[in-house]
Amino acid sequence: MSSLHHRHLAVSPDWLALYYKRPLEITHGEGRHVWDADGRRYLDFFGGILTTMTAHALPEVTKAVSEQAGRIIHSSTLYLNRPMVELAERVATLSGIPDARVFFTTSGTEANDTALLLATTYRGSNQVLAMRNSYHGRSFSAVGITGNNAWSPTSLSPLQTLYVHGGVRTRGPYEHLGDTEFIKACVADLEDLLGHTRAPAALIAEPIQGVGGFTSPPDGLYAAFRRVLDRHGVLWISDEVQTGWGRTGEHFWGWQAHGENGPPDILTFAKGIGNGMSIGGVVARAEVMNCLDANSISTFGGSPVTMAAGLANLSYLLEHDLQGNARRVGGLLIERLRAIGAGSRCVREVRGRGLMIGIELVRPGTDEANPEAAAAVLEAAREGGLLIGKGGGHNTSVLRIAPPLSLTIPEAEEGAEILAEALRSVD
Repeated sequence: MSSLHHRHLAVSPDWLALYYKRPLEITHGEGRHVWDADGRRYLDFFGGILTTMTAHALPEVTKAVSEQAGRIIHSSTLYLNRPMVELAERVATLSGIPDARVFFTTSGTEANDTALLLATTYRGSNQVLAMRNSYHGRSFSAVGITGNNAWSPTSLSPLQTLYVHGGVRTRGPYEHLGDTEFIKACVADLEDLLGHTRAPAALIAEPIQGVGGFTSPPDGLYAAFRRVLDRHGVLWISDEVQTGWGRTGEHFWGWQAHGENGPPDILTFAKGIGNGMSIGGVVARAEVMNCLDANSISTFGGSPVTMAAGLANLSYLLEHDLQGNARRVGGLLIERLRAIGAGSRCVREVRGRGLMIGIELVRPGTDEANPEAAAAVLEAAREGGLLIGKGGGHNTSVLRIAPPLSLTIPEAEEGAEILAEALRSVD
């Protein structure tokens, strides 16, 4: 055990997870690579949990942070803040929500907390619909609506939560159905659920479930849900903490794959926009955002430094068409990984879109989740010089692959080859 690991254990909670049998200390990064304390370089296919969105040590972001820190680091939302207003203007326009208002937080968890506060206040209901296998953060209210028991340490909650079918396409009672029939069955389930309860405040859903193992419904499911929700006056919250900013390649926001009946009432975001700086936020139409009748501020949300980073990072992403790069390079990477998976007895499915890819592992010849294999592949990939993540609602048996959106084709090929070797080691 390293000295730093020993010190970590002495002061950290037992439930604070660390990857790897020999935990890794990352000391610096550049582009799509990071280095550990021993000087070894790794290709980074997880980006600090989908947070290093453009690149490590991106000069444009580093410069913006340094220049703003040299002027003023903090003021709070009690004062006018030019970088915050400028970023809010851009996010409001990009969101697709009409008459949008933006409130910045410090994390995705806090953003989802705020969205729940808005929805329950606006609707006068503490009942919330959420998706099975979902994850929305680690606060008391966010844990209370998380449909993944590996990430929900308590059943206590300030909210009454009812869970809806549809977030997982290839498991569960409807997996045998075609896409059209799958959507019809999930809508029928929602209709039935609403017939047995008082009208909820909102449905909160990740367009692609992140911690749940990059699972998703067929395109159009949430549009079909929207028709039902609108009849009951129920709001739709799209949790875009992991799917936002073009990561899926085909769309800038995950909700756009389900946009036939318009944008969500509330959209939450975080992670990639700050490229590692602590930014989250909520976008809602003015009627919903302004429903609170008490004062509120944010001490750290919208800080001048993080807003400067967000502006520089968003500008870089748009100017260099990183959404297009995610579509092109991600499409090639998914096909390469599917070819590799076809030759592995442990791979049940390779899924995802853009640079948001999951590889679900099972015990050979069965549909039974194989968390031991996932842990072993994680270790083998690290030994091969590649960092990936893991997750999944079925005993953490999914490898999560989400590199910075500037990933190159040679880097994608390199990472795929390391993953192929890692999978061969557990077959």
